[in-house]
Amino acid sequence: MSKALLLSHLKPGEKATVKKLSTDGHMRRRLLDIGLIENTKVECLGRSPGGDPSAFLIRGAVIAIRSEDCAGIMLGSY
Repeated sequence: MSKALLLSHLKPGEKATVKKLSTDGHMRRRLLDIGLIENTKVECLGRSPGGDPSAFLIRGAVIAIRSEDCAGIMLGSY
C-alpha cells in the first residue's frame, strides 16, 4: 500500500496511517475525539455481515465507523 487511499477502502487485516481528515462539523469533532489525527495508525479488523459499518483498531480501541464517514479520512502507507 504505497499510495494514498480512503479509510473506506481499507480491507480487513490492512493497516495504514491517517494523513488528512476532509470532513467537517460534528463528524470531524467525533473523529478527532477518538484520536483520528495525522499519523495515527489504524487497522481494519473486519466488516459487519451487511458490509457496513467496519471495525477499526485505533489507539488500542475497537471503533465501528460507517462507510460514509470513512470516506472523509485519507490514509497513507503504514
